[in-house]
Amino acid sequence: MVKRLLMCTVTLLFVAGLALAGQDSTPKTGSWTGWITDDMCGAKGASADHAACAKKCVKEQGAKYALYNPDDKKVYILDPQSKAEGHEGTQVTIKGKLDGDTIHVTSIKAATAKPM
Repeated sequence: MVKRLLMCTVTLLFVAGLALAGQDSTPKTGSWTGWITDDMCGAKGASADHAACAKKCVKEQGAKYALYNPDDKKVYILDPQSKAEGHEGTQVTIKGKLDGDTIHVTSIKAATAKPM
């Protein structure tokens, strides 16, 4: 009887732990300001001088458009990629949902330029 109770308790704690861990994976809605670059160059491509290189890397090298956020020093992949086209090398504000390292973009607009 004690073994059965102990096994039930352990199982319940395990299931509860899984449920709590799953809560952290909920996409977070917000906005991020940074530079449109590509995931191969990341922060190195965070400038207006990088626009042509980002376009070429995406079209010819299989890179993905990304946002480099100088505030948290992270590079976020953008989804859908088509929303980033034409913004290469531009400082923008993106609204959307963050899921891991991917921002599911709802809007992109030019940001007020701020130094890196």
